[in-house]
Amino acid sequence: MSAPIGFILLTHTKPHQIIRLVTRLNSMFDCPPIVCHHDFFQSDFPIDALSKNVLLVHPHIKTGWGNFSVVESTLRALRLMYQTPDSPDWFILLSGADYPIKPANQILDDLASRSYDVYIEHEPIKYNDYERDWQRKCYERYCTVKFQFSFPNINLRLTNGELTLKHPLLTRYFLPFSSKFRCFAGGQWFCANRKAAEYLIDFHTTKPSLASHYCQVEIPDESYYQTILCNNPHLKIKNNHWRYIDWSKEGKHPETLLFEDLPKLLASSAHFARKFDVDTDIRILDELDAIIG
Repeated sequence: MSAPIGFILLTHTKPHQIIRLVTRLNSMFDCPPIVCHHDFFQSDFPIDALSKNVLLVHPHIKTGWGNFSVVESTLRALRLMYQTPDSPDWFILLSGADYPIKPANQILDDLASRSYDVYIEHEPIKYNDYERDWQRKCYERYCTVKFQFSFPNINLRLTNGELTLKHPLLTRYFLPFSSKFRCFAGGQWFCANRKAAEYLIDFHTTKPSLASHYCQVEIPDESYYQTILCNNPHLKIKNNHWRYIDWSKEGKHPETLLFEDLPKLLASSAHFARKFDVDTDIRILDELDAIIG
């Protein structure tokens, strides 16, 4: 019998916080299937402290912010999860800095009672159609083609230059996108059912040309999943990742959540929040445990 839900964890630091998250998930969801890709290049991890329902991806790969290793580690974990006989009906992708902010029964009911296959932030990335600066950055990141070249300057010394192609009529010969296969982007964190998980794994395995493109761009984890899933007309996708994240300062990374943020978390409809840091403020996690039960 399949489990109703499982968790993919991408971790690289603060093993004590990861253990706390796993312990909390086990308590809330009765030891669900958990697959963790931990980057041992960045920190060690007490493997013996993990419960038997937790599988580690082996071999692990060295991950780095903003590159394709984050996507590859996610897909390796997802493949491992859906190779097991008790693979879950749903999976949720989490980092080690995430934590549940809603009861288990509410999370399960929200996923099971609706007709969607995927919950993920997504929007099409179109040429010269930018309502926000983020959309323009996404187009430049994923949908342009850059050529490096050298030329002699007035002193006959070689000078480096760069030519950027932006219009789809010019880029279509170099990119995987077209009117029938569009580029989408959104947040990295998402949840999906078995149907979507198996499609994502199969696409990544059998159509490597898309991965080849995303290996060459920055922050592929904010577009690769969306582009694969949103181009499948047989998947029902909701533009909601059930996540509370504070981007109020519009930096490269979200704000660390503190005890004073608790009312906002409780008022949110999100299932999980990020990011937390037990070394900065552990009280908020203790209070969430007490409130949720």
